[in-house]
Amino acid sequence: MSSLVWVELEAGSPDHNLREIRRCHDFRGIHCAVLKANAYGHGVREMRSLVTEAQWLAVNSLDEGLELRALGECRPVLLLGHVDLARLAEARKAQIRLLVYNRETLRAVASLPAFNLSLRLHLHLETGTWRQGVLPEDAPGFAGEIINTPGVELEGISTHFANIEDTLDHDYAGMQLEIFERVCGELSAAGIDPPVKHTACTAAAILFGKTHFNMLRTGIGVYGLWPSRETRLSAETAGIPIPELKPVMTWKTRVVQIKKVPRGSYIGYGCSYRTTRPTVMAVLPVGYADGYRRAAGNVGWVLLKGMRAPVLGRVCMNLIMVDATDIPDICLEEEAILMGESGDERISAELIASWCGTINYEIVTGVSPLLPRIIVKEDP
Repeated sequence: MSSLVWVELEAGSPDHNLREIRRCHDFRGIHCAVLKANAYGHGVREMRSLVTEAQWLAVNSLDEGLELRALGECRPVLLLGHVDLARLAEARKAQIRLLVYNRETLRAVASLPAFNLSLRLHLHLETGTWRQGVLPEDAPGFAGEIINTPGVELEGISTHFANIEDTLDHDYAGMQLEIFERVCGELSAAGIDPPVKHTACTAAAILFGKTHFNMLRTGIGVYGLWPSRETRLSAETAGIPIPELKPVMTWKTRVVQIKKVPRGSYIGYGCSYRTTRPTVMAVLPVGYADGYRRAAGNVGWVLLKGMRAPVLGRVCMNLIMVDATDIPDICLEEEAILMGESGDERISAELIASWCGTINYEIVTGVSPLLPRIIVKEDP
């Protein structure tokens, strides 16, 4: 390994996590792995090859979908975000499925030149998250417009839960599910029955089998991360089989300098830390430009030889300094763990998020896409 900062991905963990999520309610349908945001920071190129048990993949933008096709991906790809009206022909040519919620999109599709393959659309229903989505009262008319638009197929219907992972009270999610089921019933009564129905994010997939329908659409759990502590507690309280999720990502760097710092020295920008003893300091070539959050300064730690080395001073753009005084025999280019396990110690995405006042999603998606991603196999 020649890079000074890199990410390692455990090869068997993504498919293991998919199996564990399905095991909660013995799901047997389609599993769609969400690879948006550079596969939650893990790397699209690498992750697509590791989620072999996912029958579908999902992305947020057309460029992400086209990247998958350029990599040779042949599985169905569902695009969750908006597509520029001027680029709908590209989506159709690449056979990328689209969530739709704007009539302007339908009109733009109808005006496209004839093509030998249909564009598959999924009506996205607004049930209370108040982001993208068709209002429930407008859904029957909207669905009718889709099926009457030349060159398209109404393949699916979906929604997204607003408050299923951050709470122990799931009444709001239950209300959303009721709206979804009611609208599906209204469509069915009108002779409209999209074959693919999907509502279940990771938290819903783990907690509520009734949200599964015939496709799971899971993101954070694929990467071995729990959506929240509340999700796990809800599962334990309900007696649901607890999935054994294995984190996929380990984030590493190397020591690029070791120096002895006198007692009373100020470390880094702003003089925010002052040594209280003679200190052995290790400099690591990672900073906020790489995704190591500035809020971790003077709060977090890294692992050197399986021991905690506290971050001293502010996180710089490309550097952090850590206290290695109590760690014996540190040498130049010693491996340091920013996120992952070493010995009996572990730095999780959740722990880093607690240092920074955020969530694990933001930590992993913030890891710079410029860093190399290396696929590694578990040591037997």
